[in-house]
Amino acid sequence: MPHSAPVDGFRLAYDRWGAGAPVVLLHGWPGDRGDYHDVVPLLAGSCDVIVPDLRGFGGSDKHAADPAEQYGAAAQARGVIGLVRELGLERPVLAGYDIGSRIAQAVARDHPDEVRALVVTPPLPGTGRRILEPGAQREFWYQWFHRLPLSEELIDGDPMAVRAYLRYFWTHWSGPSFTPDEGRLYRLVTSYGPPGAFTASLAWYRAGAGTVANALTEEAPPAEERISVPTTVLWPESDPLFPREWSDRLAEFFADATLEPVDGVGHFAPVEYPAIFASAIRRAVAGES
Repeated sequence: MPHSAPVDGFRLAYDRWGAGAPVVLLHGWPGDRGDYHDVVPLLAGSCDVIVPDLRGFGGSDKHAADPAEQYGAAAQARGVIGLVRELGLERPVLAGYDIGSRIAQAVARDHPDEVRALVVTPPLPGTGRRILEPGAQREFWYQWFHRLPLSEELIDGDPMAVRAYLRYFWTHWSGPSFTPDEGRLYRLVTSYGPPGAFTASLAWYRAGAGTVANALTEEAPPAEERISVPTTVLWPESDPLFPREWSDRLAEFFADATLEPVDGVGHFAPVEYPAIFASAIRRAVAGES
């Protein structure tokens, strides 16, 4: 498993398959680069596919550091663009779900000339104070919990506790016809179960990078500061975190966004609907809307 050169002292573990137009796939929480197991074969025949573990996840570095400085969206974006440049990728398509979506957006915002297109799922900007509605608060409790030392005291380093906790999210956030298989849960426990690994994965939330913190402070930018990279937004029907009506403000934040509803599925895009996800990426590579 190769590692990138360090950026801010953090090396990223990554896998690489295929040849052709470059594509970088960014995972979510709770996940790792293995989330794209079913997507990669659909792309590798015509694309150069790079799938990293983000800072604090999987085989990538998990240094003790100020989360706000080294684990938020801007810091994660620095690591991703560092990998892109190190590998000599010419304007890749960036694709991501969950926190991977947020990081892809940050890269495109900060380095628009180095990104061909985005393919992302929620979270997207535009939620605003709807995050305070009772239904949303019932779903986003975990982001407050992750910022408490109690979360690591109860879960970190205990594989059984890790399994139970992650299984809850993979079951609750997925669509009605999806059941996480035991092999996937086992792999996640091997990634999140060692001492310190679960806590490292929480650094994103402790950086103030979660949806709750961002939604309460976001403001629509001036038109010239909207994300200019062509963006395909796949919005699932059955993700309890992100109702479809929250897609109504995309044009305030993106100059060129296409919304594509995906029915019957939930939060875990590359696992629940890999063929649809891969098809959107291939269209983005080809420059098709």
